[in-house]
Amino acid sequence: MRNNFRLRGIMLTGCVGIVMMLAPYPAGAHHSFAIFDQARVVTTKAVVNKIEWTNPHAYIFFDAADEQGHPATLAIECGSISLLSRKGWKVNSLRAGDAVSITYHPLRSGKMGGMLVSVELPGGVVLRG
Repeated sequence: MRNNFRLRGIMLTGCVGIVMMLAPYPAGAHHSFAIFDQARVVTTKAVVNKIEWTNPHAYIFFDAADEQGHPATLAIECGSISLLSRKGWKVNSLRAGDAVSITYHPLRSGKMGGMLVSVELPGGVVLRG
């Protein structure tokens, strides 16, 4: 009988260990990039409006023209702050008012926005998304 309790204890400890190892798994979940048309690439001239260094992704807002030539705000999703820093970005790489050329994958919905591919700064430096 004593061995039976010991075996149950070992099995319970093993199950608890497995559950604890798997518990963080959902934290690795990530949203889909299906909202972006990654088969299309758009390049346009724009002026930096605002930069949000937020997690899980940074966002850059640009003043640009829509397809009819009307002024519009273009919201571009970037990678994570750590990913951008590994690619050479600094907090002051872009500033509000900078005139740049941006390349991005547009939203499938047709709204003004997309996922950053690259930004060409006024001096010709190119930062990748």
